[in-house]
Amino acid sequence: MSSLKYNHSMSRKLFVIPIVHTQADMGELSDSVKSAYLKKMGLQAWKRKKELINRFWSDLEKVVRELDIPYMKTKIYQDGLPVCEDGREIQIIEQLASSGSLNHLLLRRLIEKGAKALGTESPELLMMEYNLALKALDTSGDSIKGDNLEMQSGEILRRRDEFIAERINGTLEPGETGILFVGSLHNVIPMLDPDIEVVSLMKPLASS
Repeated sequence: MSSLKYNHSMSRKLFVIPIVHTQADMGELSDSVKSAYLKKMGLQAWKRKKELINRFWSDLEKVVRELDIPYMKTKIYQDGLPVCEDGREIQIIEQLASSGSLNHLLLRRLIEKGAKALGTESPELLMMEYNLALKALDTSGDSIKGDNLEMQSGEILRRRDEFIAERINGTLEPGETGILFVGSLHNVIPMLDPDIEVVSLMKPLASS
């Protein structure tokens, strides 16, 4: 594959990459999520899903490696990475990379090339979503409760998208390149400033 090139004189450019999360990305929820999936879909489906996700990240790394970007002028925005007042974003990336997160291993490699990772999400909204996920894993088939949780989840997702877009709009400077790694359910692009040229890369897994 030839390198993907673009006009470096453009004021601001953002590569948007839809992603799927691995079990290592889920932290304390990982065991509960795996248990719920196994109960619903079975062991073979779980193994197949892991294989698909691993292949996705392998293919994605090849695509990112082909990008012709100025790493020293590149900022990374990551779904789920909170804005930290004490600058702990890199520590979070390192912890997740060390735990086997394919997403954060890729981030680590980009940082080693000179890219800068920025906190991307509201810690408060991430905590709200975490607590909602705990409730969702304990719905026990209550359809009314499940519908209510789905509505709350949609509202939190919308607010997260607004925060992510505002973060990119406010930190991506003229002459810089951004890379946004974001779950496929997000809809950040319509909220970005009109002067940011957006390039969408890859496609999410149909099963994610």
